[in-house]
Formats: sequence, C-alpha cells, structure tokens
Amino acid sequence: MSKTDIKITNGHIITPYRIIKNGELFIREGRIEAISENRIDVPDVQIIDAGGRYIAPGFIDIHIHGGGGSDFMDDSTEAFLTVAETHARYGTTAMLPTVLTSTKTEIIRSLQRYEQAEKRNKRGARFLGVHIEGPYFSMEQRGAQDPRYIRDPDPAEYLEILESSRSIRRWSVAPEKDGAIAFGRVLRERGILPSIAHSNAVYNDVAHAFENGYSLITHLYSAMSGVTRRNAFRYGGVVEGAYLIDELDVEIIADGRHLPSELLRLVYKIKGPDRTALITDAMRAAAMPEGKSILGSLTDGLEVVIEDGVAKLPDRSAFAGSTATADRLIRTMCDLAGVPLADAVRMMTATPARILGLDTSVGTLVRGKDADIVIFDDSINIHMTMIQGRIVYRSEEDSVENSAKETISKS
Repeated sequence: MSKTDIKITNGHIITPYRIIKNGELFIREGRIEAISENRIDVPDVQIIDAGGRYIAPGFIDIHIHGGGGSDFMDDSTEAFLTVAETHARYGTTAMLPTVLTSTKTEIIRSLQRYEQAEKRNKRGARFLGVHIEGPYFSMEQRGAQDPRYIRDPDPAEYLEILESSRSIRRWSVAPEKDGAIAFGRVLRERGILPSIAHSNAVYNDVAHAFENGYSLITHLYSAMSGVTRRNAFRYGGVVEGAYLIDELDVEIIADGRHLPSELLRLVYKIKGPDRTALITDAMRAAAMPEGKSILGSLTDGLEVVIEDGVAKLPDRSAFAGSTATADRLIRTMCDLAGVPLADAVRMMTATPARILGLDTSVGTLVRGKDADIVIFDDSINIHMTMIQGRIVYRSEEDSVENSAKETISKS
C-alpha cells in the first residue's frame, strides 16, 4: 500500500456528466485513479467518509487579490502564503494571484515575491501564475484602480515587465487604449491570456480586440461600457460585445452584491456555464471582520470600508472590491440566480480550467487528473479541501468525525 492511496466513500460525486449518488472515488499518488457508483475494491487504503455530502473538483479562482488580512501587493512572500491558506479553507485549490494598477517597479516586485512564495506554498491553494490587472485602463472606467498610475500601453515598459518574469499568465487591458491591440498580440505570442477590462470601448473595439487575441472579459458589468450615445448615435459597448461574440469567455463576481439576481440570471442564460467563470475578485478583507480596510498595498493602497459583505469607497459612492470566498459564489448562483448546483460548480472548476488551458489536469473529477477535491454540504459549507491528494483543510466538525472513522482498511 502507498501512503498516498485514499478512498473517499459515502458522497455524491459531481462529475462532468452527472452526480453519482453515494459513490466512491479512489486516489493514488495524488491523482484520481477510479470513480464508481459501486464499491471500489482496493486493499489497504486510507478511508475518508464524506458523510453523505458532495464531492466536487477543487475551486479555481482566476481573479483574486487577497484575503485573511493580506494582499498580493503587500511586498511580502508571507502575504501570498496567507492568502493561499485562507482561501483553501473555503474550497479554493488553485488561484491566479492578481496585482493592481501601480508603478512598473511595484509590478515587477510583486512578480518576484510571487516566485519566492510559489516555492514555499505547501498548505494553501496552488498558484497558477500571475494576473496583472492594469495599468493600461480607461480613466472613465477605472473603478477603484488608482488614477495616478493609469496610462497607455508602452512597449518599453511592458516588455521589461514581461522579460522580468515567466510567471505572468494573464493581463487585463482596456482594448481601446493606444497600443492595446499590438500589446494583445505580444501577449498571445508569449502564451499569456489577454483580457478586456476597465474599458470604455464600443462594440467594434471589442470585436477588433477579439480578432487580435483578447478572449476573456474581466468581471463582466463591473467597470465597463454598455450602450452609449455618441454624436446622437447609439453604440453597443463591452457588455454587448460579450454577449454578441459567442466565443468570448466572461467572468463574474457572484458575491450577491456586485451583480443582482437578474443580471446573474441573464449571464447564465446567454453565456451559459461553459463560457462563464465565477471569480471572487477578493481583496484583503475576505474572511475578515467588517470595518476599515485597505485596497491594494498597505503602504500605498486605498482606504475602504467593509460593510454589507462588500468593500466600499469611504463615501459609499461605489464598491471598491469583493470580500467573497469561493463557497459564497456557488451559494449565490444556486440561491440567488436559481442555477443548478452542477452548473454552478462547473463555472468555478471546469470552465476556469479550460480558460487557462489547464483542463487536461484539473477542473473535473476524471480518472488521471489531479486529486484537487472539495467536500461540502447542502449549504455549500466546506468540510474538506484536498490538493493533489493532500488534505490542506478539514473542518473541526469533520476532523472529529473522521478521527473515529478513518482507518487502514482492507475493503
């Protein structure tokens, strides 16, 4: 028997095709070896009793800034580790750490801190690379991005950033900015995902960007144009482009605050679960008490207030970030938008995995894929998080239950 041989029993397994009631899942050396609605006969394995709960793929968050009191802009490897460990408690097994609009120096420093933290990350959600959000944005759609640092794409600058690190996986840009189309082509040539964000573009700008490699819309509806009137004529904006171009993927902050029920339902109806990824877009206040907080770095960030389950500007004029965790996104889509559980899970697992080109190894419970697994109950309360067959979080209740049940068993 290998010490890494594990069998999870007595759970409802969410696969890409169906939910297997009272199924069993066998893990060998960190990978899924077998899934069955019947008993899996393997000798001498560690047994984990799911207690009649759901067994799902680990959640993949492709846009996240912080949590647990830390932010990826904090110029600290410990901050990266804190965020990863915090969100693992809520079912996230993999994430794209996201850095905000800032100076070139700060962006490069954050990339360096990421690479240091990646080597030390043993107890938190896996790092999949870095998402750079900004600084090439529309001033009109900047949202909570710092206006001091918003600028047009500059080849001298972005090539230096690109050369400084091989960890960049995604970059969010306003495609109407001078030089943004050429920048998108550069990103694609390097295997980096260009995404449309904080943009005041009209539909033709979006179509042009899509034709040149931009394939994702960053936090749909948040900080982007809809229908506008220019010189008396109406034009579709980024939102309309997202709907009209079928091949464009979108991500949404499904925290129950950024988008109301009707917009969550509209996104689901038009784009569907295969083109929609759920994201937390969480800042440092995720999994923390309400009150004052900081968006971005502790030394140069924006003061915000946390109330009603969301970050707001001090004058309460606009949202300034999400405090969501992944379990809340699933819960919101099911309860507020009426989305079936399997589809809500798909938007947090299979779809983001496919967007990042990682669907051959993660995102679904299929034989041969990594054993990134989460167990949750009917209310989407997380009871266990497993990464590559290694348990990184178990609820106190579940720990007590399984300390009595887990045995080395011949079954």
